[in-house]
Amino acid sequence: MSTKTSFARYSFTRRLLIAVRSKLYNQSMKRLVKLLLAGTLLTGCGHAQEEQVFISTSFHEPATAGLRYIYSKDGIHWDSIPGIWLSPEVGGQKIMRDPSIVQGPDGTFHLVWTSSWKHDDGFGYASSKDLIHWTPQRHIRVMADEPATVNVWAPEIFYDEGKEQFMIVWASCIPGRFERGIEDEDNNQRLYYFTTRDFISFSTPKVLIDPGYSSIDATLVRRGPEDYVMVVKDNTRPMRNIKISFAKDAEGPWSEPTEPFTESFTEGPSVAIRDNDYIIYYDSYKKYIYGAKRTTDFIRFTDYTDSVSVPKGHKHGTIVKTSARFLKDLLKSAENK
Repeated sequence: MSTKTSFARYSFTRRLLIAVRSKLYNQSMKRLVKLLLAGTLLTGCGHAQEEQVFISTSFHEPATAGLRYIYSKDGIHWDSIPGIWLSPEVGGQKIMRDPSIVQGPDGTFHLVWTSSWKHDDGFGYASSKDLIHWTPQRHIRVMADEPATVNVWAPEIFYDEGKEQFMIVWASCIPGRFERGIEDEDNNQRLYYFTTRDFISFSTPKVLIDPGYSSIDATLVRRGPEDYVMVVKDNTRPMRNIKISFAKDAEGPWSEPTEPFTESFTEGPSVAIRDNDYIIYYDSYKKYIYGAKRTTDFIRFTDYTDSVSVPKGHKHGTIVKTSARFLKDLLKSAENK
């Protein structure tokens, strides 16, 4: 047999072995991929099937006791979870108003709150893995570089999935900083914000929106990429009601707020994000009740106040949708208190 013939047979045999191995490899990989996909789908289905509930932070006047909770399975009918779950220890007046909560991507709950009515340059912060046990409280001095600041009110915490960062929005008054209109100089609020990924390092505070008038109590909703909604209170004397603003980025620019969709003397909006709609709750503070509006687009609203039920005495916080196991543990813990 010639060397040429031997080489040809060797080459053919080698190519055949490579082809067989490649086929077996591809078949094995296909099987592996199918198994991995099946596992992923099963895991995803298991997660999707996990029961979800709405839990809202709350407080009672005069806001000295601390953090309370209410819960709902449908975002409409609410019950109390007995007990105080975090007593305020930071800030000039050591109160806890406007407790706002969000659950981060690692499952940790982050809480911020108003720690004083006035003469305070920061707000309270703590975190928890289970809504029961909280880290030591910290006073985050967001306006430390603005010594003329009158107040830091209603910090609202928001997780921006698009940028993978937390955003905290609050209202502060710095006398003489903005056109005051008919407001008193020490009640001319504007909305500020900063961002963080770890609650250790923070961006420089900036004005989030200046509509040309005093505004407070902003809550943010992300509906999708480049689609953000702000529910915000017009705090001027003739209005004292709630409006909507839109943006393509949570950090703005934000559109001019719409006409109000609530009556006057309303504040503290919070949004229950359901499968097919949104229920916007707000504190109708002269009526001593929660008001509610239903919407699918934040343009058209239906009065839902008579359809919802919220226990008396609870004041506005933030609604989070999370695993029912947290509620189960909270109720069990409340029984043992």
